[in-house]
Amino acid sequence: MDKNDVDAGAAESPKHLVRVIAISVAAAVGGLLFGFDTAVINGAVDSIQADFELSAGVLGFTVAITLLGCAVGAWFAGGFADRFGRKKVMIAAAILFALNSAGSAYAISEWDLMAWRLVGGLAIGTASVIVPGYIAEIAPTKWRGGLASIQQLAITVGIFAALLSDATLADAAGGAGNELWWGLAAWRWMLLVGVAPAVIYGILALVIPESPQYLIRANRDAEAAGVLSRVSGVADTDSRIEQIRQSFESEERASYRDLRGSAFGLQPILWIGMAIAALQQLVGINAIFYYSTTLWKSVGFSESDSFTTSVITSVINVSMTFVAIFFVDRIGRRRLLLIGSVGMTVGLLAATLSFLQAEGSGENIALPGAWGPVALVGANLFVVFFAATWGPVMWVTLGEMFPNRIRSIALGVATMVNWVFNFIVTVTFPWVSENLGLWVMYAAFTVFAVLSFAFVRTRLPEFMNKDLEENTELRSP
Repeated sequence: MDKNDVDAGAAESPKHLVRVIAISVAAAVGGLLFGFDTAVINGAVDSIQADFELSAGVLGFTVAITLLGCAVGAWFAGGFADRFGRKKVMIAAAILFALNSAGSAYAISEWDLMAWRLVGGLAIGTASVIVPGYIAEIAPTKWRGGLASIQQLAITVGIFAALLSDATLADAAGGAGNELWWGLAAWRWMLLVGVAPAVIYGILALVIPESPQYLIRANRDAEAAGVLSRVSGVADTDSRIEQIRQSFESEERASYRDLRGSAFGLQPILWIGMAIAALQQLVGINAIFYYSTTLWKSVGFSESDSFTTSVITSVINVSMTFVAIFFVDRIGRRRLLLIGSVGMTVGLLAATLSFLQAEGSGENIALPGAWGPVALVGANLFVVFFAATWGPVMWVTLGEMFPNRIRSIALGVATMVNWVFNFIVTVTFPWVSENLGLWVMYAAFTVFAVLSFAFVRTRLPEFMNKDLEENTELRSP
């Protein structure tokens, strides 16, 4: 029996599996905050527009400015994680999450709300880099895909919690714009409740172990051996430590200069990572979640019904993520992504055809006959396939595809691209919907769903059942 067999057997013991699941769940609370903070604005959008008298363009920017902060946070998170450690960066993100929630709730103008949402973006961007990278580094190879998918599960739970909280608070006040408790409108309470999970995340970040890759880079081999043995179930820790150290290729920390390569100035594998990160946003998932309440109101639902529909969509998102957790380490990353691309295309095409039949303009549109239910089914079919495939599997792939030496900073750059395209979709959605029609936006999403299939089919390697230390070659596209 060789070393890998010994390590695999150890990793499969109930003791180690329970421990690594618990640690992965604790780290993934950052994903929960990621989902909560990006979706909680959904129920507050209309009230914010009314209270601050915002145009559609300014409203779109107020919603989307968080995503600029996300891009900045993602860009710097990898470098900070290599310099200060994964745990310290998680704690910093938790503090930023709490400040954003409190500051946004007490905003007195659109400008100060934008500033706090920018702070929240820094936290979300940081968490979006740290969580998948940390889980990939601490998880046994055989279970890495499923454990890394916990982050997306946490994101979907965060989205669900945000939408459920929004619906509950709006119902309690008789409307999101009405006063609830202590002189604060319900929409302000929607933002304030995010302080609680932020505090929980900070506490959990204090008690989970540091990543063995960081500890080895910091020459803290004894601590790394303890983590590899207790958490990852590695039997021969000396050999694994030496394998990880050799995979760094150099004792110096990686810099952004190390991302340079022969493919248009960058390493080929980085282009692949940035492409799948961009495509995950260009299919339009966050347009549905950020504006879902407003969207369903525009096709005939009341505010109460729209909140309920948004929550139902979120429940679908949560439940279907378990499909990815179950299958990602069984049938592979590429196959799941390809299946997802086909399903998303069908759902988006149905929504496109439905909104093409819309009567009226702007917010005063209606879908005649059966087209309303078709739009609802199409949008939720899209969510089903996204949640089971592209939602979690993109993060799994980004967390494992880069060589050890450049993983943190390459993951940061790819995640930054994800947030930049998230921003582009979010800021353009209100204007395009109002001026060109929802069908144009959904048609664009459909095209990108088709492109996502073509790209995965021709360019993305399979990373299932490969140790992180095997990713030493920067693969050509």
